[in-house]
Amino acid sequence: EGGSRRRSWGLLVTAGVGGTLVALYAVATPFVTPALRKVCLPFVPATSTQIQNVLKMLENRSGSLVDIGSGDGRIVIAAAKRGFKAVGYELNPWLVWYSRYRAWRDGVHQNTKFYISDLWKVSFSHYTNVVVFGVPQMMPQLEKKLEEELEYDARIIACRFPFPCWIPDHTTGEGIDTVWAYDLKHSRGCERKILEVTPETEF
Repeated sequence: EGGSRRRSWGLLVTAGVGGTLVALYAVATPFVTPALRKVCLPFVPATSTQIQNVLKMLENRSGSLVDIGSGDGRIVIAAAKRGFKAVGYELNPWLVWYSRYRAWRDGVHQNTKFYISDLWKVSFSHYTNVVVFGVPQMMPQLEKKLEEELEYDARIIACRFPFPCWIPDHTTGEGIDTVWAYDLKHSRGCERKILEVTPETEF
């Protein structure tokens, strides 16, 4: 009888541990798998330094703000606390739900919105401030998309990796915390900007 009880307890413990591991896997997997299907963009949380650098680039700015690939909502929430009407687009539903919870917890849910969407299927034409945490593979195509959609007074803030063609108007931070700000009225026209910075050759 004692052996039978021990076996029963052993089965219960094994089932409990197994169930917990399965649940953890189900919850954690979406957080580390690519958030955008078109390119491999895993979720990497923004550091506090990156957030402060982004906010620095938003000083004296107003209007609407969008975070492309908003992850767990840190940038959107921080911007909302500075008075922006901030929106995040994220393909990972777990991260979107968590972002909404964080915004509610921090008391800025009325100034934030989070959408489950692929960035390539969204138009950003009505935003005047755009924040991007991208990877090199996506930056050329995203640069073209934003140049076609945004108005001349828009500012685009790139984190971790700069755009390949545009020349930043402002830069701050070091290493992975580097942030580049591009004012579209200066950045339009890739070929023109490249010619402007090409040094003269003496013959």
